[in-house]
Amino acid sequence: MPELPSADMLPAPDKLMSAEDVTLGPPGVDRMTVLGVNFGLRAGEGLAILGPSGCGKSTLVRALAGIWPLKSGAVRLDNADLTQWPPESLGRHIGYLPQNVELITGTVAENIARFDPNAIPEEVIKASKLAGVHDLILHLPEGYNTQVGPDGSALSGGQRQRIGLARALYGDPFFIILDEPNSNLDAQGEEALASAIMDVRARGAIVVAVAHRPWLLASVDLVLLMKEGR
Repeated sequence: MPELPSADMLPAPDKLMSAEDVTLGPPGVDRMTVLGVNFGLRAGEGLAILGPSGCGKSTLVRALAGIWPLKSGAVRLDNADLTQWPPESLGRHIGYLPQNVELITGTVAENIARFDPNAIPEEVIKASKLAGVHDLILHLPEGYNTQVGPDGSALSGGQRQRIGLARALYGDPFFIILDEPNSNLDAQGEEALASAIMDVRARGAIVVAVAHRPWLLASVDLVLLMKEGR
């Protein structure tokens, strides 16, 4: 792992995101599955990443979120490389919904708030309403205090995904990354997701969403098509 910065010197990003010649593969694997990807987005823009299975979409978004290290290139927010932020600071600026949603043993509220000990209940509810999951949570046995179980096993796949979306939106992050966000959603869930994307873009957030099907296109204004890592 690279050395991490010890001090948070940078203001919160609010203008730009850019990928510059991004090249990488899964950690521990020599084969590069994303090759020289370049694009840039401004505040309020939404991008759909389309392409066949195995073309590198999920690898790319893991790089954009700062989860997997790059072989070469850079991912920048307001022209600063992601590596210039301490992880705890960077995490506040990025909302990430992975393809396989993992919840941590605890309550629904704790998971949405990313286990922030200083979480404000109003912010948790705000994120839930934005994700269209507030009423669903109220119908759980103990509402926001419902235990999700190990890895969210007490919830259905659709419930986990919608709570994961609320977690990604918690704290009004500037850069929101959604990897196959509708894979377990019904029509009502997809409608709530599309509405959430439009709402966060309206406040100036940048949204990048991976999709197999073009249903997402009504919620974004740009498309990136991937094929064989490019």
